[in-house]
Parts: sequence; structure tokens; C-alpha cells
Amino acid sequence: MAANHTWETENAAATCSGADESTPLLSASDQTSMADKIVGVSQQTLVSTDGQLSSHGKKLPQYLAGLAATLGALAAGMVLGWSSPAGQDGKNLIEQYNIPMIPEEFSWVGSLATLGAGAMCVPIGILADLIGRRTSMLLMVVPFCVGWLLIIFANTVGMFYAGRFITGVSSGAFCVAAPLYTAEIAESEIRGALGSFFQLLLTIGILLTYVFGSFVSMRVLSIISAVVPLIFFGVFFFMPETPFYYMKKGNEDAARKSLMRLRGLYYDIESEVQMLRESIEETRRNKVSFTVAIQSRAAKKGLVIAFGLMLFQQMSGVNAIIFYASDIFEESGTAIKPNVATIIVGVVQVVAVFASTLFVDRLGRRILLLSSIVTLLVATLVMGIYFYCKHNTDVFNGIEWFAIIPLCLFLIMFNFGFGPLPWMMMAEIFAPEVKGIAASSACLSNWLMAFVVTKFYVNMKHAVEPYGTFWIFSAFCAIGIFFVYFLVPETKGKTLDEIQRELNQG
Repeated sequence: MAANHTWETENAAATCSGADESTPLLSASDQTSMADKIVGVSQQTLVSTDGQLSSHGKKLPQYLAGLAATLGALAAGMVLGWSSPAGQDGKNLIEQYNIPMIPEEFSWVGSLATLGAGAMCVPIGILADLIGRRTSMLLMVVPFCVGWLLIIFANTVGMFYAGRFITGVSSGAFCVAAPLYTAEIAESEIRGALGSFFQLLLTIGILLTYVFGSFVSMRVLSIISAVVPLIFFGVFFFMPETPFYYMKKGNEDAARKSLMRLRGLYYDIESEVQMLRESIEETRRNKVSFTVAIQSRAAKKGLVIAFGLMLFQQMSGVNAIIFYASDIFEESGTAIKPNVATIIVGVVQVVAVFASTLFVDRLGRRILLLSSIVTLLVATLVMGIYFYCKHNTDVFNGIEWFAIIPLCLFLIMFNFGFGPLPWMMMAEIFAPEVKGIAASSACLSNWLMAFVVTKFYVNMKHAVEPYGTFWIFSAFCAIGIFFVYFLVPETKGKTLDEIQRELNQG
């Protein structure tokens, strides 16, 4: 979702893309001097021997910066997956910490991280605009560490509550700030690939929690989880702030320095600076108040689509599966050990996220959403049938391993459609005047629904049995099919203006 990433000398030592073998290399001292002098100097003086600047920057620095930023997603994934190794109703947690806890209390321990994440959706956007994307993410390491320390040294249920909520705050912050950072540092041709880093590192974080949770105690798992934010801090500290943020603040000199670090010495920085300047000026000239912009038909319909997609994403039951995977497999009586089954599920999820990046921009949004939610309906329906038969018949005797098939199918298709696409479409369906508040509101609704699912999964399981719980998820998926078919437009290959016109026309 490292090595030393101080790249001033690394990037400068490489020749300009397309330069011939006779192009002289600058010494490290000359490059450092050049990095200091470039600000305020026309970049036309920085040319290779053929007299040309490159219109394409080096990709490696951008990939390294994106990877460093999404190490925060790795830390967030470990927060999300932490509940699973705790066992059915938290029995492993209770035994290892020797803290009495009823199932209702454990449901709060599992779910409070999502509530903390929801609480941070709007503040992190404001903070990122005030002090910068980079500084905001570095600052989030503090609550991460405080939260994990509370969990590591917990001697009461209340300390678990506080620790989970606080680690959730940092997780929610990274879910907003890390994709924002990667989108603003990347050239257009690799923006999609860098954007996929976040979801990939998030699922790897979940997988690592499942793996470590199978071999170490919950306390040691918490210690390992606490180290990851510190690794993020040590790596990301050396990354630059985004050029867009500097330009937005009117600091063009700093924007040039940032671009040089991200694109290399022989990149045509001035062209991109000019484009950023024009984009920001255009936005300011055409600025319309939020109250006016939100009254348009396109904005209202966009809100319905965004909130609806977030609702059905969470009510499919995905976070119940991620948070309580070990619990679900223990309930199923599968012949595969629950910890092994969760690792299999984690591996499947990582592979599915990686594979989805190859297809999400090639196929239409609607076809992926529809195929995804139809499969989620089938998978949850089959899981409900499995649990019903397991409790009332002997149909699945001897083939208890069957439970892993629909769960893996669920996670594969979730990550092809309803996992990444609702977030992607938020950037596509809102006009710039409403995008910030509308997207933050949709993000908040997503985490609140995640809280409802994770908090009440344990309650529903005891009230209507596991099979009833999965059939409730099936019912929401069935409604979601009609929602996508009748309300969600196709946005692939369309400009913002085309999408806005289509939404306005209904």
C-alpha cells in the first residue's frame, strides 16, 4: 500500500530521457547547486546537449512518492483487519489480556475504528488545505501511536474503546489525504496506477494482520501494527509537498522545487507550472457559491448517486466479512482452520485488487458495478443458505470447506466493482464547486454505514443467526441492482461537461 527516498542526487544523476550517450552527467555537488539555483531562473537554461527539455518527467520518483504516501494505507489496513484475529466474540482478546468482555462490548471494540474514521472525513480536508497534504499525513502518526499504545497497554475495555476510535481517526485521515496526495503529484499517464496503490496497500495491510494474527498474540500484533506508522513517518518525511498545494498558496518557487524532485532536472517544469496556474485561476474566475451550485439538478442527482453507492457498498456486508472473517469461519465449522481460511481470503483480496487495476479503465463503470453487485447478491445468498443448512440439516457435512468459496467470490467481485468504483465516480460526477463538500459528506456516510454494519453484525448474528444476517445483506444487494441500473450513468470516456449535461437532463 523502503528505502531511503532522498532523491535529489538519485534523480539528478540520471540523464534526460532521449538524450544521447554523449550527454554529460552532472556531479552530485553541481546537481545540488542547480537544485538551489533553479528557483526563479528560466528553465530554458537547463537543457541537455541536444537543446531540448523533456515533456515527460521521470516516473520512478513519482512511484516512490506515491508508494511512500500509501504506506499510510498499509497502517490503516492493519487497523481494519485487527478485529479478525481476536476470535469469535473476542475470545482470543479476552484470554490474552485477561479482561472480561461480553459480545456487545466486543462489537464496540470492533466497530469504533470506523466511527473514528468517519469523524475525520471533513476535518482532514480542511487541515490538508491549511497546512498541506504532506504535513497533515505526517501529523496523523501521532494519533496512530497514541491509539495503539492504549490498545497495547489496555487493562480495561474503555482503553480498547479509546484506542480503536483514535486509530480509526488516523485511518480515516489517510483514506482522504493519501489519494489526494498521489493524484496531485502524478503525471496524467500514471495517475491511475498511482491511485491504485492505496487500495492495494490497504488490502495488504489487512492480509498482514491476518498472517501475523495467526502466529502471535493480540498484544504483539498491536505492537507490530504500531510500528508501521513509524515506518511511514521515516519514509514519507523525505517526500516533497504537492506542487498543486504550493501553487494554490501562491508559492511558485516551492512548486518548481517540488516538480523538479518529482519529474527530474531535465523536465519542462515551466509548462506544468503554467498549466497549474491557469487551472487555479480558471477555478477562481468561475467560482460559484456552494448554495447556488448545489441547487442544480446535476448536483442533486450526483448526491443521490454518491450516497446510494456508498450505502450499497457497505450494506453488502464487506466490512463485516473483513472485520470478523475468523469469526465467520469458526461459525461455519469449516475443516480449514479459521486463521488459515482468513489468510486465504486476504490473499484473494490482494490479488483481486491488483487484477482490478488492469480492467477498471477498460470496461464501463455500469457493467462493472452491475456484475459486481449481482455477484455479491449470489455470494451472500449462498452463504446464508450454507449457514441455514449447517444449523438445520446435514447437507454440508464433510464439505464444510465450501464456505470459503462464496466468500472469496464475494471479495473478488467486490474489488472489481463496488470496492473502487464508488470512490472513483465521486471525482467524476460532481462539479468543482460542490466536489469538496459533497465528496466529504459521501465519505462520512460511508464510514457511518461501515460503523452500523460492523457494530450490529454481532447483534444481528445473535438475533437472526448468521444465515439471517447474510440474507439481510442479500436483500440490500438486490435493491442495489435496481439502483445502479436505473440511476447510475456511464461515465467512462466522458468529460465533466458531458457528465453534468447528462445528469441535468435526467
